[in-house]
Amino acid sequence: MANIKFFSGKTTPIEMHRVRIIQKLNLLPIEERQAAIKQAGNNTFLLKNADVFLDMLTDSGVNAMSNDQLAAMSQADDSYAGSATFYRLEKALQHVFEMEYFLPAHQGRACEHVLSKTFVKKGQVVPMNYHFTTSKAHITELGGEILEIPVKDAFEMTSTCPFKGNMDIDALKKVIAERGKEGIAYVRMEAGTNLIGGQPFSLENLLAVSKICRASGIPLVQDVSLLSDNLHFIKQREASCKDKSIHEIAKAMAAASDIIYFSGRKLGFARGGGICTGNKQYYLDIRGFIPLYEGFLTYGGMSVREMEALAVGMYETLDEDVISQGPQFIEFMTNELIKHNVPVVTPPGGLGCHLNARDFLPHLPQTQYTAGALASALYIISGVRGMERGTMSEQRNEDGTEPLAHMELVRLALPRRVFTMSQIVYAVDRINWLYQNRNLVGGLQWLDEPKILRFFYGTLEPIGDWQQKLAAKFKKDFGDSL
Repeated sequence: MANIKFFSGKTTPIEMHRVRIIQKLNLLPIEERQAAIKQAGNNTFLLKNADVFLDMLTDSGVNAMSNDQLAAMSQADDSYAGSATFYRLEKALQHVFEMEYFLPAHQGRACEHVLSKTFVKKGQVVPMNYHFTTSKAHITELGGEILEIPVKDAFEMTSTCPFKGNMDIDALKKVIAERGKEGIAYVRMEAGTNLIGGQPFSLENLLAVSKICRASGIPLVQDVSLLSDNLHFIKQREASCKDKSIHEIAKAMAAASDIIYFSGRKLGFARGGGICTGNKQYYLDIRGFIPLYEGFLTYGGMSVREMEALAVGMYETLDEDVISQGPQFIEFMTNELIKHNVPVVTPPGGLGCHLNARDFLPHLPQTQYTAGALASALYIISGVRGMERGTMSEQRNEDGTEPLAHMELVRLALPRRVFTMSQIVYAVDRINWLYQNRNLVGGLQWLDEPKILRFFYGTLEPIGDWQQKLAAKFKKDFGDSL
């Protein structure tokens, strides 16, 4: 990884790329931002992109492609079956992970669907270091249950623990002893735990989980959608891996797993997904669901152009200068917010900078969707679109009660190779102002609450007139500035 120091002593990450293609941005006046968030039902997912200044909603499918990826797209072979494009992607994945079998799918949640259909039976449990929204939904829809067993540091907002995504080994042994092999569909490890601040697990922890699973005859499934960030953190934070190459670490992570799956919208900087395994029987068990739900075995619902880009992106994932950019920018943004006493998740993880909404807005109960309210307020005063990662992202229990999330976070994703340093400085400035005026922010309540994955398309309304008061204070302080 490039080690560039400033004579001034400042620690500012340097973009290790040139910007050659641009997209024009537009920052609406605050009155229009108010109208836009109202029309979107205070759900940042429902904002029109034309109304967004800096889109930090997600890193999924919005990472900038390299010139090599764009060039590769021009050689795509669009044959329905036996496409040369498929074999180039398969070869890239075999190189990175050294797993023989590859099944394509149109994105990560499609892989989760297929894996759940293959392995999950009613009444079984899936132990995991932490759930992702769609992984949980697929398992519970089939009558399964998730069991989250992260280490105790996982829910500490402010921490120095380098691997808050680790699984609790003793808890895993206990659940296996209680449930037995037949009661467990598989064990799932998520690289760069999305919902608890993009926190990584260590290679040492993964190997310990793998040893237990193999001794018990239980499949270990690894979600490597955020592999690039996790690889970076293992290389930087795990003493035993400092002298290993990124490729050596990736191969060790794959070798510890029976099945890996990924969203190409995150891993590989393209759009698509896939499942890899070295186990022929698992491959055969899963294979029939691909043409049933996704597409033929050599495209799996993906565009062949995206498959070509993904193949190149997999090789780029082994380049430390490429994968370090996201974590470095996230660390910079997190540290700048800490200077202003803004509550954030530490240590900085992958995927994005995470605001600690409960400490940001301590006067709001979780039942008024603290993180959702903060995301709405942030958009109004800045045009920055973040994502609620809290109680809104949960789903109600069968009896109608509301399960309160372990964390109330607003994720400010930093898609790879997209934002400039001045844009991050702008976001920090507006977040700082909002924190100074946090008492003006009120809560939200549901207008339309879908039963499944409600955070994607449900709508809410503000409780009271707090948004008007917030906008008025912004205009008082900033005048005619956008």
